[in-house]
Amino acid sequence: MAPRKNPGSRVDLLQGTLDVLILQTLCWGPQHGYGIMQMIRSNSSNVLQVETGSLYPALHRLERQKWIRADWKLSDNKQRVREYRITVAGRKHLRAERGRWEQLSAAIGGILGAPVRGET
Repeated sequence: MAPRKNPGSRVDLLQGTLDVLILQTLCWGPQHGYGIMQMIRSNSSNVLQVETGSLYPALHRLERQKWIRADWKLSDNKQRVREYRITVAGRKHLRAERGRWEQLSAAIGGILGAPVRGET
């Protein structure tokens, strides 16, 4: 996943970030892969763009862990697509991960918010 705020720059996000984003997206309702990518992009104000080469392995991993499940559906344009939905176990995992992210965010905010020596 690469942020798109500064074109040409690529930032490696912490491991597990994509999993949390996918699980959160699926809390809003069932979605196919392309829809998940679009929701992450639009809800991040176009800063986060998930590449298909990252998304589908993550979806398969989450499915193996039983945090999501997938069913084949017919899309609006009559194509077969896999529709993903979060499971009860996935919701439980997301709650735990969100707590860790909030703690990490607060810790980083504390460091970045501290005055720099020599600044007036």
